[in-house]
Amino acid sequence: MKPTNTGGDAYYHKVVDCQWACPAHTPVPEYIRLIAGGRYAEAYMINWKSNVFPGILGRVCDRPCEPACRRGRIDKEPVAICRLKRVAADMKDDISDRLPVAPEKKNGKRVACIGAGPASLTVARDLALQGYEVSIFDNGKAPGGMVRTQIPKFRLPDSVIDEECNYILDLGVKLELNHWVKSLKEMTDGDQWDAVFVGTGAPRGRDADIPGRQEAAKHIHIGIEWLANVAFGHTTTVSPRVIVLGGGNTAMDCCRSARRLGGTDVKVVVRSGFEEMKASPWEKEEALHEQIPIINMHVPKEFVHENGKLLGVKFEIVKAEYDEKGRRNLVPTGEPDVFMECDEVLVAIGQENAFPWIEKDIGLEFNKWGLPVLDEKTFQSTLPKVFFGGDAAFGPKNIITAVAHGHEAAISIDLFCKGKKTADRPPHAFTLTSQKMGIHEWSYDNQVSEEERKKVPVKALEKTLKDIKLELELGFDPLMACSEAERCLNCDVQTVFTPKACIECDACVDICPTECITFTANGEEDDLRGRLKAPAKNTAQDLLVADGLKTGRVMVKDENICLHCGMCAERCPTGAWDMQKFYIETAQAGREAPRT
Repeated sequence: MKPTNTGGDAYYHKVVDCQWACPAHTPVPEYIRLIAGGRYAEAYMINWKSNVFPGILGRVCDRPCEPACRRGRIDKEPVAICRLKRVAADMKDDISDRLPVAPEKKNGKRVACIGAGPASLTVARDLALQGYEVSIFDNGKAPGGMVRTQIPKFRLPDSVIDEECNYILDLGVKLELNHWVKSLKEMTDGDQWDAVFVGTGAPRGRDADIPGRQEAAKHIHIGIEWLANVAFGHTTTVSPRVIVLGGGNTAMDCCRSARRLGGTDVKVVVRSGFEEMKASPWEKEEALHEQIPIINMHVPKEFVHENGKLLGVKFEIVKAEYDEKGRRNLVPTGEPDVFMECDEVLVAIGQENAFPWIEKDIGLEFNKWGLPVLDEKTFQSTLPKVFFGGDAAFGPKNIITAVAHGHEAAISIDLFCKGKKTADRPPHAFTLTSQKMGIHEWSYDNQVSEEERKKVPVKALEKTLKDIKLELELGFDPLMACSEAERCLNCDVQTVFTPKACIECDACVDICPTECITFTANGEEDDLRGRLKAPAKNTAQDLLVADGLKTGRVMVKDENICLHCGMCAERCPTGAWDMQKFYIETAQAGREAPRT
C-alpha cells in the first residue's frame, strides 16, 4: 500500500466518524467535551455555527452521526450525540453577547428566499452575516416551514423553534409571512433580486389511490396536511378508531398525535417488513411504547364504506421476494384479505415536490421526477440566478441535510453575486494541535468510560397522552449529561505518527489495548489487512500506513478499533507518536482563503 496522505483535511476529517457522517459536519467531540466541563453556552455556539438549530436538532434530528459513532463499534450503543446537543441548548445561559452581528453597511446585493424552512433560514443567516439584504417569503403564519407544521409539539415545542428562528431574523433578515409567491418569473425578471433561493420543501403528500378513496374522502386525510392542521389548532380531535398508512417518520408522528387527540384504537399498517420501514428506530420504539401496534406486510386494497361512511380498510397480505440483484418485490401470499375496522385513515406514504408557481418557459429545467436539474455541488439551477436546497432540491431528506444544503447554496450565491465561478468552492479551515502537556499528561481526558448509554427521562404517559402540547422528553440533567459525555472516545484527537523518530521498539504495539498497531512488511491492501495483529475486516474504515522506517517495514494502524486513548504516545520513548486535536470548520459563505 502507498503511505497514507495525512496532509490537508480529508484523512483526519474522515477519522472523526460522527462529524464525517453529519451532513453539516458539526465538530461533535469538541462540543461534547465542553458539555462534560459544564461549558454549555460554548458548546451551543459551536453547534450554532455549523448546524444552526441546536435546540431543534437536539430533539428531532435523524442522527446520522450516531450509527457512525466509534463507541457503537466497541459497545452496544453509540454516544447519545443528539440528546447531548439538546443539553447545550437547554442549559446554556444568555448567549446574546456571543452571537455575531450583521454589518451595518450592506454590500448592495439583495437575495430572496422562498420558503421559511431550515434551508432558507440557513442561507439567510450565512448571507446576512456577509452584508446581504435577505428577504424570506412564506405562505405560513410563522417561520420554520415543515419543522413547525409537521413535527408534533410533544416532540418539539414552538418556543424552541421561535428562539432559534429569531436568532436569524435578528440579523436583519426580513420575513414576509402569509405571502404566497405566485410566479418565479416575476421574482427573476429585472434587477429586484440578485439571486433567488428556493427552499419550499416537499409540500405535497402522496395519496392512496385505491377503490373507495373518493367516496369516503371525508374520513381520509393526507398525513402532512393533517399534522399541519393539528399544529395550528384547526384539528383538535380524532375518531376513536384510526388507521395510519405508511412506515416513515411522518406516519409515526401521525399515530402518536392521534393517540393524544382521543384515538383509543390507533394502529399503523405498513406494506414493508418492520426492519425495512423508513422510520427511525427510536421513532418506532416510541410508537410501540405508547401501545400503538405496527402491522407489517399489508398492502391497502380498498377503503370500505357505506354511503360515504368509512367502515374500514381491506388489505392484501404480501411477502418479500428478491431477485438476483437483491431488488425487493412484494408479492401476494395467497392468504385471504384482511379487513380492519376504522373511523378515520391518515395517509402517510410519502411526500412529493410541487412547483405549480414555477413557469415552464423561463429556462429552468426539471427531470422526469419533477425535481429541478441542479449542479449537485453548487445547487445552482439551469437558470443561473436561481438556487435550490433542502427537500426542494433532491427530494425529501431531513433537517440536518437541509441545513447542509443551505450552507452550500449560500456559498454559491455569494460567489455568483461577486461574479465568480460557483464551482470554485472555498477550502475548509482546520488545525492540528498537540495535546501534550507533560511527559504523560494530555489536555483531554483519555480514560475510556465503561458507562452504558443513558436513557433520556420522559414524563408519565398518563399525562402526555392527554396533552398534545406537553413535551414528552425531559432531557438529561447535568449529572447524566456529564456521564454520557464521558462515553465519547475523543475521535478528533488523532494519533499522529512520525516515522523518522521511530526506533521500532514495539512499545506501542505492546501497550495498545485493542492491538490496532502492527509493524510488518508492506503488501496489497487485502493481504495487509489479513496480516495485522488484529485482522482489519472493516474495509469501510481506513488503514493509517506509514513508511520511511529504518528496517523497510511499514507501520499500520487500523482506524476501526483505535480508541484514541493515547497509550501509544505515552509509552513511546522517542515521541514518534503524538496526540493532536484535529478541528475543522467547514467552509461557509464569505470564506475565500484558508484560515488556520
